Amino acid sequence: MDQSTEINQDLSSENPGSLQANLDSRRAKLQRIRQRGIDPYPPRFQRSCTADEAVKLFEAAEASETSERAAGISVAGRIVSMRVMGRAAFLDLRDASGVVQAMFRQNVLGDDYAVLQDLDLGDFLGVDGDMMRTRTGQPTIEARSLTILAKGMRPLPEKWHGLRDVETRYRQRYLDLIANPEVADTFVQRSRIISGIRRFLDDRGFIEVDTPILVPIPAGAHARPFITHHNALDEQLYLRIATELYLKRLIVGGLDKVYEIGRVFRNEGIDQDHNPEFTLLESYEAYADYNSVMEMVESLVSSLAQDVRGSMQVAMGDQIIDFTPPWPRLSLCEELHRRSGVDIEDYPDAESLTDKCRELGLDPAPREARGRLIDKMLSVYVEPHLIQPSFLIDYPEDMSPLAKGHPDKAGYVERFEAFAAGMEIANSYTELNDPEVQRARFADQEHQRDAYGDEEADRTDADFLTAMEYGMPPTGGLGIGIDRLVMLLTGQSTIRDVLLFPQMRRVQIIAEGAISALTD
Repeated sequence: MDQSTEINQDLSSENPGSLQANLDSRRAKLQRIRQRGIDPYPPRFQRSCTADEAVKLFEAAEASETSERAAGISVAGRIVSMRVMGRAAFLDLRDASGVVQAMFRQNVLGDDYAVLQDLDLGDFLGVDGDMMRTRTGQPTIEARSLTILAKGMRPLPEKWHGLRDVETRYRQRYLDLIANPEVADTFVQRSRIISGIRRFLDDRGFIEVDTPILVPIPAGAHARPFITHHNALDEQLYLRIATELYLKRLIVGGLDKVYEIGRVFRNEGIDQDHNPEFTLLESYEAYADYNSVMEMVESLVSSLAQDVRGSMQVAMGDQIIDFTPPWPRLSLCEELHRRSGVDIEDYPDAESLTDKCRELGLDPAPREARGRLIDKMLSVYVEPHLIQPSFLIDYPEDMSPLAKGHPDKAGYVERFEAFAAGMEIANSYTELNDPEVQRARFADQEHQRDAYGDEEADRTDADFLTAMEYGMPPTGGLGIGIDRLVMLLTGQSTIRDVLLFPQMRRVQIIAEGAISALTD
């Protein structure tokens, strides 16, 4: 390195003319590193603390007035800034905890100082040394030695600290996390939310279980499944669309409180609150009903908001969502009537309701089941207005083949859905436990598939019916979409911002020697 030359790389200057020129430069530097006998990808590095811990240790040492330095510190991280000025250099290293500055002097490092000329933004570096303050007052580790931990063979995106292209952010999430460190906060909070759900349910005596992902019958929800084939068994199988029927088998077996948090898969469209694979919580409690589950949901969500955000009030766009219990209980029929002017009691079959929907300009399909039509009306007239947390209760039987009939309302079931910010976050009902009624409901769903071409209608699971015939106690069931709940509690407006790897259309991959590039 020409010691009279100042090299000043920052977060926006990593662009030496072209991508290919940068790739060639990095390959040449990698070769020189190896020619020095240095392994640019060592198997390990023992760090003594994180970047954040290093700074705190140093500040604690200063406060104790026992020493101005914290000696024997080892840190490691990605190089996010380089300022090489002749015989001294300053590099910022970032790890998951934050950023720490490291200072390198030629008179301390000797011949090892020359390796700095072969470092780039994005490389990983380990540093051993003592903490000090620079003349500008910044806590800094003064390096006694350095270790290259991983040579980055691709440049970070130009102006990567401002990376905003959504396709790049979602398709190459690793670049998003590098370029926008605040994005990681959302996923840290997601982890805390899921951990909080587990603690909440465990404290209430629930046990966490696992149920099959590959299933012979994709039942338990209105959804189109993904299909696969098991070669050894020579059987067609499906990715599960819900965990419900297996969890209720466990209720039959005597496990009174069970839950599962796992991925489910539905072959559906993609929009701001839908992804074909998503994380679902389902819980089932013997001797409970939808009223007790409502109380559990508002207690769970409000406590999560308090734990994660420090308040039961959360900003969502320009709205403040207040999760403080109790949440309003709104009759589905009454709310739909109030918002649309339609009393669904006046339209007892699919044909009459189809005509009414056409009159309203909703453009129903030529053949559509009554339950599907009501659901469409709800999505247009009611759901967008449910901004504050609310329970929509007592659904028509047409929409709820697995729910227990309402004792006081013929044709309705004890079911609720919870909404906030205009989207559904939970679904629950008092579980149907009469096997003969359940068999008839499944038959009706099969009829809807045949008569209306409804590919999302539920399916008959004969083994589940057999399990029910051994006796299933009164049970309250619950499903919560974890991704949507995380959206609410972190203030995100699209599901893609709470999924590390959202589903996206594939792009072509072109090889560039040993390096591949994503292209549109």
